[in-house]
Amino acid sequence: MSETRYYATGKRKCSVARCWLIPGGSGKVTVNNRALDDYFGRETDHNILRQPLVLSETLNQFDVMATVRGGGTSGQAGAIRHGIARALLEFNPELRLSLKRAGFLTRDARKKERKKYGQPGARARFQYSKR
Repeated sequence: MSETRYYATGKRKCSVARCWLIPGGSGKVTVNNRALDDYFGRETDHNILRQPLVLSETLNQFDVMATVRGGGTSGQAGAIRHGIARALLEFNPELRLSLKRAGFLTRDARKKERKKYGQPGARARFQYSKR
């Protein structure tokens, strides 16, 4: 019995997620060998993760196993969402149009802007004193 798995990589900010969709599951999500509730504390992150599965109506058809590195919780959740969406394409290429319209296949290229010299941050300036 060869178990089929659908794999894809997702990225967001500085996070990189490797995602596997395992068919015949009950909708269980595992992140870095921990349950979803243990890994992500915020409900918002849970919802972000599940968006591609909800859109494609495959929420209870797959178990999701993901390993993610780098960045913070928000970036990691976005990276896993990107990975799940790309793995769903491996499963069914006909989902491409709906996933693309929802923006789940687009790699969000926004990253933190670097701090500039002579300034306290990327855009912030030191207070100007006229006198």
